[in-house]
Amino acid sequence: MKTKVVRMGYQSSGDIVRLKGLIEKRLKPLGISVEWAQFAAGPQLMEAMNVGRVDIGSVGETPPIFAQAAGTSLVYVASNKPSTGKSSGILVQKDSPIRTLADLKGRKVVFQKGSASHYLLIKALEEGGLKYSDIQAISLPPSEARDAFIQGKIDAWVTWDPFLAVAQKKANARLLRDASGISTQGRYYMAARKFATENPKLVRLVLEEIDNTGQWGEKNRSEVVKLTIPHLKIDEDILTTMIERRTYGLRPITPEIGLWRDVDWYWTKTRYLDCSYFINFSYRTLAVSCSLSSGNYVAFFGSENGCYF
Repeated sequence: MKTKVVRMGYQSSGDIVRLKGLIEKRLKPLGISVEWAQFAAGPQLMEAMNVGRVDIGSVGETPPIFAQAAGTSLVYVASNKPSTGKSSGILVQKDSPIRTLADLKGRKVVFQKGSASHYLLIKALEEGGLKYSDIQAISLPPSEARDAFIQGKIDAWVTWDPFLAVAQKKANARLLRDASGISTQGRYYMAARKFATENPKLVRLVLEEIDNTGQWGEKNRSEVVKLTIPHLKIDEDILTTMIERRTYGLRPITPEIGLWRDVDWYWTKTRYLDCSYFINFSYRTLAVSCSLSSGNYVAFFGSENGCYF
């Protein structure tokens, strides 16, 4: 192992891996410490990884695709279990005249560009017979979007928990459409390529403890609420709603995984991103099994140099 510090990135929705502290306990005997940094959303975490501030972090399916298109040197090291889609959605004001997705035409819709919400919005617009150009698209980080939505300055907000749950409970926001059947791929653990290739055994240890924490979370949701409530500082009933519709634990990634490729190719075929990049990337992707406590997981390496795990 070539490092004495692992820099972990997490989002404002919280991270029970950080709160449980199992990674720290596992790595301390090896003389390796852990540093945590919080980010507003996945795109900001990916940018931090790009400039060398984060070694490993968890994001939705879209941020790493945009990051790769921008030239970020990263790898997929694991995936969370797929979600139900209930923890993300499109919100409108409780008394809004917007009743269908088609009613979004001409409206101000806020979302975080390059995030899973971006993907949800585009696909939902298609479902409603609309194009991206049919709405007034505004990209804002979740915290800024929350304030604008509560003040009634925007017509619709595409977001995720805890922002979704808080707006539903506190602002009586109405859910126009959740992400069920659209954005249900789950999250991915990404690593900076240089860090992963130089510290493969360390990455494996980190993933094992992430999975151990996830397995605990799946079986002890009431304990997850108790663990996170002092840190997220939101009402217990809201937090309980959020925890109940979230998934924990890792799952295998295979070269044939359909949902990941669906998102990848969607962004290229619609010309949002450079198609030639992804065609080349797909041919250069190598799948590598990584044995963990509860199964085999796969790291994706867009490299021609071989397998690292």
